[in-house]
Amino acid sequence: MEEKVKIHLEYIINSSPRILYPFIQEPNALSQWFADDVNYREGVYEFIWDDEANRAKLVAQKENKSVRFKWLDDEPYYFEIEIIQDELTNDVALSITDYVKPDNLEDRKKIWDNSVGYLQSVIGA
Repeated sequence: MEEKVKIHLEYIINSSPRILYPFIQEPNALSQWFADDVNYREGVYEFIWDDEANRAKLVAQKENKSVRFKWLDDEPYYFEIEIIQDELTNDVALSITDYVKPDNLEDRKKIWDNSVGYLQSVIGA
């Protein structure tokens, strides 16, 4: 199995953590920007892209702060979305940690760029 590399991406979002949090944690809200569809059953999220399902468990969450999903079929990899608020400026950023195959790096960055751009339009940021 090919090793994956860890990537960190950060996006400034004109929104409050309180408004943003449901969009990184609730299946219904995640399906509006992150995946084509999201199902949730017995603690397992099923993310669907192009009719392909990927299952993950929410292994950590902090209210209005962060979520971490661990892939069930792709151990030990996970992705984490963190809401960071600058104490001085109150600017809010979405910090994303993900793992990607080295030859997919640029594609994955584009996917995150597009997804987060879509999130911004959904929440009117």
